[in-house]
This record gives sequence, C-alpha cells and structure tokens, in this order.
Amino acid sequence: MTPSTDSDATGEPVDLDPVWRALSDPTRRAILDELRAGPKNTTALCDRFDHLGRHGVIKHIKSLEAAGLLRVEAAGRERLNHLNVVPLQQISERWLKPYEAFWASSLYRLAETATENQSSTEHMKRKSS
Repeated sequence: MTPSTDSDATGEPVDLDPVWRALSDPTRRAILDELRAGPKNTTALCDRFDHLGRHGVIKHIKSLEAAGLLRVEAAGRERLNHLNVVPLQQISERWLKPYEAFWASSLYRLAETATENQSSTEHMKRKSS
C-alpha cells in the first residue's frame, strides 16, 4: 500500500497517513483534547490517564509526536507537550473543505424540499377540512 501524499498550501507534498493513524486511537485523541487548553508536562498527562501507566502514556505521546500532532519541549528535567494544529489544519483543508459546499447545498435543497412538502401537506389538509 502506498502512502497518500497531499500538498500543503505552498504545494509541497505532505504525507497525512501518520496523522490519520495517530487520530485513529481514542486515547491519542483524548490527549490532544487535553492539550487544547494549553501545554502540559508529561507527568500531568500521566496523572490524567493513570489507567494506562506512565509507559503507555509516553508511547501515545511518541506516536503523536511522530505524526507531528504534538511538539515536545524540554524545560530542564520537565518535558512540556504542546499541541501542533498544523496537521489537523492540513487534513481539514484537504478532506473537509472541498465537501463543505456540496453538503451545504445538499442540506439547503433538502430543507427547501421539506418546507415545500410541509406547505403542500398543510394546504391539502385545509382543503379536505
């Protein structure tokens, strides 16, 4: 299986497969959710996900870092984990944005049809009363 290569805004090729793999795990998504509020040290993440144990959390952190979703900053003996939203933005631009117009227009047409059907049904009810 060959990796899917997409392009960033500058046209440079970007391999998003590692990002998709990292996002496929619910624990890794939960770690990213924790980091949305701001950077956290590894100990704080281990405390939050204590059911995994320290080695389990570190394994997930390394997967997220390898995918580019997390940046680790060494601050003395502490390691601060920062969310990197760039790969998420790349996925959004490549996979979500192109479908927005399609779904928006489809939903608009559906709502329009439903409104027409409702008006027609109400008219028929009034006529038969």
